[in-house]
Amino acid sequence: MDAAEFRKRGKEMVNYVADYLEKIEKRQVFPDVEPGYLRPLIADCAPQDPESFEDVFKDIEKIIMPGVTHWHSPYFFAYFPAASSFPALLADMLCGGIGCVGFSWAASPACTELETVMLDWLGKMVNLPEEFLAGKDGQGGGVIQGSASEATLIALLAARTKIIRQVQSEKPELTETEIMGRLVAYASDQAHSSVERAALIGAVKIKNVPSDDTFSVCGSALKKVLDEDKALVSCKIIGLFNQLFNLFPSIIFLGNKENIWMHIDAAYAGSAFICPEFRHLLNGVEFADSFNFNPHKWLLVNFDCSAMWVKKRSDLTGHWQIPLGRRFRSLKLWFVLRMYGVKGLQEHIRKVTGNFLVWYSLVGWQGKVSWLPGCSP
Repeated sequence: MDAAEFRKRGKEMVNYVADYLEKIEKRQVFPDVEPGYLRPLIADCAPQDPESFEDVFKDIEKIIMPGVTHWHSPYFFAYFPAASSFPALLADMLCGGIGCVGFSWAASPACTELETVMLDWLGKMVNLPEEFLAGKDGQGGGVIQGSASEATLIALLAARTKIIRQVQSEKPELTETEIMGRLVAYASDQAHSSVERAALIGAVKIKNVPSDDTFSVCGSALKKVLDEDKALVSCKIIGLFNQLFNLFPSIIFLGNKENIWMHIDAAYAGSAFICPEFRHLLNGVEFADSFNFNPHKWLLVNFDCSAMWVKKRSDLTGHWQIPLGRRFRSLKLWFVLRMYGVKGLQEHIRKVTGNFLVWYSLVGWQGKVSWLPGCSP
């Protein structure tokens, strides 16, 4: 395929995607297929001779679409909403076209620097404390991860490294292995399974802090667990928490007092903090060490784009992300933030929460849905 055909086929693909999204409500949300449906529909091995674009294109509807779960359908109610928008799709196209692998500043200066600035833009939109922003000479800063699960693991690895170095400076007689054996991560018993997985990957013991009948953890519950461990453990780290309504000042203050790394995961609800009426739910973040949320869940930026901030980016040196290379993902943020503006994105969030409240009142839900900002019964 040369540039001339690429122009032609690119227009065809854009039209196909636009038609797909405009008429997506006509498609069955969950595919009516059985496991293994696809293998009989395609050849056993790659073709020896090249095939035409037309042949590949027609197989999209014949082979791929029958097995697609349509996340953007208005009738999709599983998992979580997957954000998307035409500006983000166009930016992803440009990302693929540029094709840089941003493993360092020199590998693509624009890739590195635009991400730094966009995370500052986004941090200011959710009114993060100044310490979390890079600015011109700040110590903090943000980085785009693939998912909140990655952000949790990165925070744990950074905290582990920082505390090991701290303990070694205080007790040089202890080996790194001995210190590792004394590390403990704490999380709510309602935390996402990715928190436990991060601890397993990071080779750190993890303990669940019990929640109350509102699925929240208070400072007294954490203090009790900490007191039980003090005689056995000389240093601790924590992954805290996946549900935003668990974020109580007593927990934050206790974590700071005990010199615990505090990580706050607002994967889904975090996008709502761009609206002033929801921002109070993040009060206390000023005492945390790291924070993340996923614009790809609610902020019209398609997957993958998980924003993570730290107060001291030097703590993340060597742990900025799991892979060395990275895509030019900040282009999606740049396009969306500029083409919607803060006011446009705030309107989007308010529309979504308003629709949820209508649904909530119609179905007469009896449970507590405090996982969505502003939607308590």
